[in-house]
Amino acid sequence: MEYKKLVELYQSIEATTKRLEKTYLLSEFLKSIPIEDITKITLLIQGKVFPVFDDRKLGVASRLVIKSLNKSMGISADRIEDEWKHTGDLGITAENLSKKKKQVTLFSQILSVSKVHSNLVKLASMIGSGTVSQKVGLISELLTSASPLEARYIVRTVLEDLRVGVGESVLRDAIVWAFFDDSIHVNYDSEKKNINPENRELYNAYVEAVQDAYNVVNDFAQVATIARLSGLKGLKSVHMEVGRPLKVMLYQKVQDIEEAFDRVGRPAAFEYKYDGFRVQIHKKSDGIFVFTRRLEEVTRQFPDVVDSIKKHVKGSSFVIDAECVGYDPKTKKYLPFQNVSQRIRRKYDIERMARDFPVEVNVFDVLSYEGESLIKSPFSERRKVIESMVSSVPFSIVPAKQLITDNVVEAKKFYEESLKAGEEGVMAKKLDGIYKPGSRVGYGVKVKPVMESLDLAIIGAEWGEGKRSGWLTSFGLACFDPESGNFLSIGKVGTGVKEKVELGVSFEQLTELLRPSIIGEKGRAVTIKPSVVVEVNFEEIQKSPTYSSGYALRFPRVGRIRDDRRPDECSDIELVKQLFSNQRGR
Repeated sequence: MEYKKLVELYQSIEATTKRLEKTYLLSEFLKSIPIEDITKITLLIQGKVFPVFDDRKLGVASRLVIKSLNKSMGISADRIEDEWKHTGDLGITAENLSKKKKQVTLFSQILSVSKVHSNLVKLASMIGSGTVSQKVGLISELLTSASPLEARYIVRTVLEDLRVGVGESVLRDAIVWAFFDDSIHVNYDSEKKNINPENRELYNAYVEAVQDAYNVVNDFAQVATIARLSGLKGLKSVHMEVGRPLKVMLYQKVQDIEEAFDRVGRPAAFEYKYDGFRVQIHKKSDGIFVFTRRLEEVTRQFPDVVDSIKKHVKGSSFVIDAECVGYDPKTKKYLPFQNVSQRIRRKYDIERMARDFPVEVNVFDVLSYEGESLIKSPFSERRKVIESMVSSVPFSIVPAKQLITDNVVEAKKFYEESLKAGEEGVMAKKLDGIYKPGSRVGYGVKVKPVMESLDLAIIGAEWGEGKRSGWLTSFGLACFDPESGNFLSIGKVGTGVKEKVELGVSFEQLTELLRPSIIGEKGRAVTIKPSVVVEVNFEEIQKSPTYSSGYALRFPRVGRIRDDRRPDECSDIELVKQLFSNQRGR
């Protein structure tokens, strides 16, 4: 398929804010895709080259794109920089400059989806000396042949910032509309922008089947291919693959123990809410694999975790959900998350880090055991499997500490014990609840002693002045909208960030983390591709027309960097609305 057809889809979707119109446009396009292109196109529609669980990265920053524009268009870097500062979008900059480019080559060609995807895949495989020039060459090759509009989306895709607003729910529903409409008859009204399926119950069943398949494989490209080739039967036959991470199940916050019982029923299982980082551990014939909740593999960084699994967990094949809690090897006292979070990114001195910052693995769920999926099994049964497979060895690996009760007084006492032990609170779990990857569905809730902080993505900042010159300051914050796939601004924060690294999260630290993700500059203000998530404490949520979320935080303060969360796993707009509503009643 010609790339310009995909670009026309991008443009149409970007031009509307209507979710159903986006879904309709996308579904009609999916129907027209040749089967050999469906995987590549479904990824590119999301602005991706690889599925979320794939560790390969394009490794392209804005400065490298400027070099590519310079090479392909014969326009000076200074002029490109000036245009970029004016537009604030390097993709629009490429489009504008492409209309005026000096370079004309005999080697330009009509771009195909396969050619674009192939060049982008090659970017991720380049390492060592000469990498920069090779990457510039691959990007320039595409830009040389690209029309102005194609240039816009090539640059955005390379920077992993597509900006067309295709969220998971839009893509999920588009797959249903595209491949199952003969059965459900969506009946989309393009004027009223609504749908009226002939059989709403059947429609919901197809939506659930697509969502369930995606929750297991974490790849809409694979789901779309299965839906097209094998239909509903194929989707329902999808099973988790040991070695491929699943999205973790999420838990909503409630105000107190009484509300926890109301949400999950009586009796309920209460467990410590550990102040650590969540891991999903897979074991199969060819080894043990450790993944973060961001679905990044960190097996190499945690040899102590691998060793604990080998020695103290029975079974040849399984998937477990756990929390790694750091502790002081001398005093045996548990440490806050920040003390051990540095191990997640560590590439060197791994053995020393494991000795200096050891962790205890607290196993709180099991998703698969000896080839049998357990995600549809009641939690009470999954807990029995945990107790049978995990040999409890304190400061190595243990089942999560648990109390099953229907008594408020007992549950509150357990909650206070958790806080006294230095943990964050408790989880309350529905005994007959299933495991629902990626969802906050009421099978479990969390109780913490303070109002919910928000995990927010940084989307902007300002270059500092005076003693903060050279550092990014005044960080723009955003929550996530799963419907559109967009990040919605919710305020700015500077408080809580330190000038000295040893005092906590510092301006220097955030600047180094964010610098590769700068995608626009206007004066001192910079636009940042969402890549870093920070935990933000605040006094109150207020309504605000200033920010795209419609809300603002009163007295926000940075608490810590959430290394363990992907940007699209930051707090969503529905949680913000819920917290705003709840605080009104207090």
